[in-house]
Amino acid sequence: MFARAFRVRANTSIKGSDRRKLRSDVAAAFPTLSTEQLAELVPNKEELNVIKIYSHKGEAVTVYMNHRNPILFEAEKVLYPTVYTLWVYPDLLPAFATWPPVLQKLAGGADLMLPGVVVPSSGLPQVQRGTLCAVTLLGNRAPVAVGVATMSTEEMLAAGMKGKGFAVLHTHLDHLWEYGDKSSPPTLAPLVTDSAAKESAGDEGELQGKEPGSSCSPEPEQHVDVRDLSLKDRDTCAELLGQEELHESRAAEPAEDASAEDQREAEDSRTPQEQMDALFNQCFFHALKCKVKKSDLPLLTSTFLGSHMFSCCPAGKQLDIKKSSYKKFSKFLQCMQHQKILQVKELNKGVESIVDVDWKHPDIKAFAVPEAFSSASAAQDSKSEDREQVYHAPEIIPLYGVSAKMIPLFQESGHRKGSILSSSEVRNIIINYVKSNELVDETNKNFVKVNAILCDCLLDKSEQDEISHLKWDELLSRCLERLQPLHQVTFFGQEPVVRKGNIEPIDISIAQRSSNKKVTIIKNLELYGLDPQCVANTLQQKVQASATITPAPGAKDRVQVQIQGNQVHHLAKMLLEEFQLPRKYIQGLEKAPKLGRKK
Repeated sequence: MFARAFRVRANTSIKGSDRRKLRSDVAAAFPTLSTEQLAELVPNKEELNVIKIYSHKGEAVTVYMNHRNPILFEAEKVLYPTVYTLWVYPDLLPAFATWPPVLQKLAGGADLMLPGVVVPSSGLPQVQRGTLCAVTLLGNRAPVAVGVATMSTEEMLAAGMKGKGFAVLHTHLDHLWEYGDKSSPPTLAPLVTDSAAKESAGDEGELQGKEPGSSCSPEPEQHVDVRDLSLKDRDTCAELLGQEELHESRAAEPAEDASAEDQREAEDSRTPQEQMDALFNQCFFHALKCKVKKSDLPLLTSTFLGSHMFSCCPAGKQLDIKKSSYKKFSKFLQCMQHQKILQVKELNKGVESIVDVDWKHPDIKAFAVPEAFSSASAAQDSKSEDREQVYHAPEIIPLYGVSAKMIPLFQESGHRKGSILSSSEVRNIIINYVKSNELVDETNKNFVKVNAILCDCLLDKSEQDEISHLKWDELLSRCLERLQPLHQVTFFGQEPVVRKGNIEPIDISIAQRSSNKKVTIIKNLELYGLDPQCVANTLQQKVQASATITPAPGAKDRVQVQIQGNQVHHLAKMLLEEFQLPRKYIQGLEKAPKLGRKK
């Protein structure tokens, strides 16, 4: 939820009555907290603020702050503790342990898979599907993530500890954690159960003969961080903690990724600005070595960034020049020009192009293409193409609900108020009703006689004395108009969802901003399973224009995409051809700019 940056809507202080309500809500959500702990978590007089934010997916989230640290967050009326709170109350939630290298993947937005869950000798905590859980690192009881169990403990074991185990909502190192003081997790010794204590007492003689560095004593003063152990010592600890039940393939994963994880930990010791500078350097040299040819020169600098460097960005990361030390892409290129790697000139007024590249430069020759890209196919050159390939347009079916006024007409067929029907079912019910009540006109079978029930259900008061017959098509259309409109949406691989009303179309509009500049605004993408952020990124790369995400006016918990210029042509091609959405669900395609005739 917080793997990417979020936008703050409001920041206000919580008053007395609101504090009491919050304390009551926290007590209901976490009944194990004592009165003293509640008073400490939600104090009476100390500074306590509430922040309204939007996540990168447009989700509305409420964050509660205490001592400048986020302590709780609320999404869809459910309260969740942050890692800052769990470090103070580590036993607030049932906890599942994982290997230390897994944390970076969780912080990047990944969910916790069951092969990465460490099964202790005492067994896993007993939870049900949907239970809120904490995730810890092996050897330390301080939680580093908060998630929801996607299956019960029995189902996890029955599945052979395979598949997704927890949907992760918040982690140490994510953007919500960065909103606080960015402190590190404390070192908390694991709890020792009675059975574990007996086993350790029985093996005391054996353990005394081992080196202190390879011991797994739960005593705080002798605790050794698993990340500091060698692979051999880690295997020893895993065996002593009951990890002999793990599959060989699962146990081998940390060993295979050890060097890569060590490199990642070294990278993560740098500041975010230094990491962004390194990412720009990597994508720059990757693009020059693999994407740009001499025949492409001169090459617009905007095209080089959008079409070449963006496609070289590793999965899970995003280039953002404002987060680097350069702040502007032109300054980054000037730096590369000073190193005599390339030459940039302003061929047209205000438009810079790359006119020359020294492919024999030592930095380009020494650059090694990351393995993830060396074996990638042409179809996977850009992340936007990957997202487009996996998107499937939802199946949308209009449905109708029986309203109170229409009950007399539908009760003969066994339906009551609120019954949900398709248009074909409504048609069959009306036909059977007319035939069973012998309402077909004898002289003209295209007409239906209006009896008392049809009169009350389908005719207005002003029509009841004037209309005695209706045509079949008018009878059916009047019936559908008086039923409650519903629609069923089925996304690929998911169960159908029925919603009230008619589905809103994707709305495309053109607005005029200052200096007579136009922008394209796209709304309601979420209703069709499209991620507004992904659509904005894809459009930004295709048209080389700035795209932003803003809250949609008058629509709670929704956002809109805003991109510079009239981009309806590109948007229509993407929605109709690439995403395969029916034209009837897109509104505003006629606002595309008129193409002038070439003389």
